[in-house]
Amino acid sequence: MPEKPSPPPPSNLILRHEEQAAKEASACGYRYRLLSRGDDDVAAWAHAVDINGARPHYHKRATELYYVLEGEGTVLLDGREHDVHKGSMIHIPPGVVHSAAGKMRVLVVGIPDIDDSDVFYVDED
Repeated sequence: MPEKPSPPPPSNLILRHEEQAAKEASACGYRYRLLSRGDDDVAAWAHAVDINGARPHYHKRATELYYVLEGEGTVLLDGREHDVHKGSMIHIPPGVVHSAAGKMRVLVVGIPDIDDSDVFYVDED
């Protein structure tokens, strides 16, 4: 019996290395856009973020997941401070005011895809 041919990979398959990603200032420090706006048909965005303090902000649509890769510090979630360190995972649903302090590298995944119009700073409300 002949083998069935494998289906072609999806056209939106992306492999990107950090050194190929754009580095830019963000609300939390500097981010590398690993998956982000400009990438076709992605369901989420993922940034490597070097956090060195973050302004309190929230999102009305996006859920964010923070995974601490290196370093330590604190995150402020709706006014409550929490210690975080390498290996910590934080789930931040829409509407939760959040910020961070300390020096840490964090993988931030947001669902749905990033939209800068969905970043609201508490000091600008």
